[in-house]
Amino acid sequence: QVQLVESGGGLVQTGGSATLSCTASAPNRIVINNMRWYRQAQGERYDLVANITTGGTTTYSSSVKGRFIISRDNTMNTGTLQMNSLKPEDTAVYYCTMEIWSRGVWEEYWGKGTLVTVSS
Repeated sequence: QVQLVESGGGLVQTGGSATLSCTASAPNRIVINNMRWYRQAQGERYDLVANITTGGTTTYSSSVKGRFIISRDNTMNTGTLQMNSLKPEDTAVYYCTMEIWSRGVWEEYWGKGTLVTVSS
């Protein structure tokens, strides 16, 4: 069973930084395609924040471009979201997802989410 475990987050002041990490664990070797970070503010829908391909190509939502950096370590099955110049509107539960080859298809697995609160 594939599991994604996130770490990081918590309470951060406006203008501060935080780093989120996400590691996939599985009983067997896994193949990971895209890694993504979504966020969901209270009462809002999920928003795609950043995506990184296997080859390292990155895309960002316009709201975080220039402030957030997504990266990955393919040897460790780990993805990271470096968040800088944080704003109160960045407050949300952040979810990491990974497209993993499993049972003959690509499936997008989700972590349980980690709360980031940016105080004004």
